Amino acid sequence: MGKKVIAAGHSCLDITPLFPQGQRVSKLGEILSPGRLIQMEGVDIHAGGAVSNTGLAMKMLGADVCLMTKTGNDKFGKILSDIYAAWGADSGIIVQEGQNTSYSVVLAVPGIDRIFLHDSGCNDTFCFEDLPNEKLCGADLFHFGYPPLMKKMYENTGSELVRMMKYMKSQGTATSLDLAFVDGDSAAGKADWKEILRSVLPYVDFFVPSIEELCFMLDRRRFEDWKRRAGDEDISFILDVQKDIRPLAEQCMEFGAKVLLLKCGAPGLYYRTAEGHGLGELEAKLGISAEEWSDREGFEASYQPEKVLSGTGAGDTTIAAFLTAMLRGYPFKMCVRLAAAEGASCVEAYDALSGIRQLEELDKKIKNGWKKREGV
Repeated sequence: MGKKVIAAGHSCLDITPLFPQGQRVSKLGEILSPGRLIQMEGVDIHAGGAVSNTGLAMKMLGADVCLMTKTGNDKFGKILSDIYAAWGADSGIIVQEGQNTSYSVVLAVPGIDRIFLHDSGCNDTFCFEDLPNEKLCGADLFHFGYPPLMKKMYENTGSELVRMMKYMKSQGTATSLDLAFVDGDSAAGKADWKEILRSVLPYVDFFVPSIEELCFMLDRRRFEDWKRRAGDEDISFILDVQKDIRPLAEQCMEFGAKVLLLKCGAPGLYYRTAEGHGLGELEAKLGISAEEWSDREGFEASYQPEKVLSGTGAGDTTIAAFLTAMLRGYPFKMCVRLAAAEGASCVEAYDALSGIRQLEELDKKIKNGWKKREGV
C-alpha cells in the first residue's frame, strides 16, 4: 500500500487455558474454587499486547508494518520473536538482557468477562531512547499502545510518552494512541492521567481508547457512578451517548485530539473528528480528505458475530481495521464500519488474530446484509 507504519509499545506472550464451552457461568466461583480439578480443552499461546494485536493485524490486512517493542532474552522472548519473524515484522524488536519478557495468563471463563494475570516485565523499562532511530525515518504512521502498562510512560506525569509523541510529530509522522485499563490501586492507576492526556493529546492525531479506560482516567467520579448504575451488568450496556460519552469526547477534543474513536464494548463505536482546518496535516501526510473527515460525530453499532469465544484483542483489531482502511484512502464512514465489523469477527476466535477477515471480505459481508446488534 506504500505507507509505512510503526506499531510500538506494549507486547507480551498471552497464555489462554481453554475452558469447556458447554457450560456457561454467571460467577467465577461456580467454576474456579479451591481444591477443584477443572478439566480443560487445551491451551492457546500467542503474541499479545497492542504491538502484537494491532500491529500484526494491520500486517495481515496488508499494511507495511514494523513492530517496536522490548522482550527479554528468555524463552518467552524467543517465542514472541519467532512469531514476529514469521510475519517479517521483527526488525524493530529490542532484546533486553537481564529482564524478563512480559506475559499474561488470560482466564476466559465462558459467561463472564476475561481475567488477566499480567507481568509487565521489560515493558516497564521501555523509553524513548529504545526506539531505533534508523527505523523511524520515513514512517507515515506511528501507533503507540498501552502506555498505562508501561511504567516509564506514566511516570513524571507522562513526560516520556509526551516526548516520544512530540518527536514523531516533529518528524512529520502521523500519530495514533491507544490506552489500557489499570487497577485503581496500582501505581499506574494513581497516576494523574487527566494531566498526562492534557499534555500528550496535542501530539496525537488518532486517539483510540475504550470508553471505560477514558472515563477512569478523565473522570473517576463519573466512572464510579457508571459502575454503581451497571451493577453486575457490563458498563457499556448502560451508557447514554449524549449524557455519558459525549462529555468525555468533548474533553479529548479540547485537549487536542484530531480523530477520536471510542471503543464502547459490544454496543459499538463512538466517533468524533476535528473541524477541517485541524486535519490539514493529516491530509498532506496521509492523503485523507480533510473536508470529508471533518466535523464528524456519531455512534456505529456493532455487527452480530456468528459465535463468541473470547473478546481478547477485539478492541485492538478494531483499531487495526480503522487505521488500515484510513491508510488505503477509504471514506471516513467506511473506515468506521469496517472497524466495527473487524471487532465482531475477532470475538469468534480465542486470540486476536485468528478471527481476522480481510477488509474486502468484511465489506462484502456488510453489503450482503450483515445484521447489526439489536437494541443499539
